[in-house]
Amino acid sequence: MPIIDVTLLEGRSKEAKTSLIRELTHAAERALGAPPASIRVILREVPPEHFAVAGVTKAQS
Repeated sequence: MPIIDVTLLEGRSKEAKTSLIRELTHAAERALGAPPASIRVILREVPPEHFAVAGVTKAQS
């Protein structure tokens, strides 16, 4: 059972997240030959102040 765990910044639309889940599921199905019912996708959204690059949060940039 493939589990795809994605961390992304908050702020994307429900439609964009639904599309991402669908596309990731299709990719795993094609690449691994896994049946769609066995594929799990977890989206973890983090606020911009909790994500930093080079010591600067995304909220600051």
